Amino acid sequence: MTMDRAVADLGSAADASAEAPSAAVYLFRSLADPARLTILRHLVLGEHRVVDLTAHLGLAQSTTSAHLACLRDCGLVASRTVGRSSMYYLTVPDELLELLGAAERLLGATGDAVTLCRTHRAPEVEAS
Repeated sequence: MTMDRAVADLGSAADASAEAPSAAVYLFRSLADPARLTILRHLVLGEHRVVDLTAHLGLAQSTTSAHLACLRDCGLVASRTVGRSSMYYLTVPDELLELLGAAERLLGATGDAVTLCRTHRAPEVEAS
């Protein structure tokens, strides 16, 4: 996608309705949760069972499953049955790696600006 097209898509989404979030808003909300981002980064390494992800994250199985359901609903992960287990995998690994790489480059370019943002500042940042 060209830069002009990307800007046009974002502009038309913003113009469409201030009330209804765009698909991009939902996508970025799904990526905003630290556990979901960790799951995605872990799945970049290959398929994993819920029990493996649960052990890696240190979360309850129900919590891990809820995060996987969110990512599945967003079209980022899918599963296949192997015996009595479900193996989760990335549905669009190349695009996800491209997006995460772009995020890393943007964070590198903006430095601490994101953590200093008053709108989305984490509570521990506000205390300092």
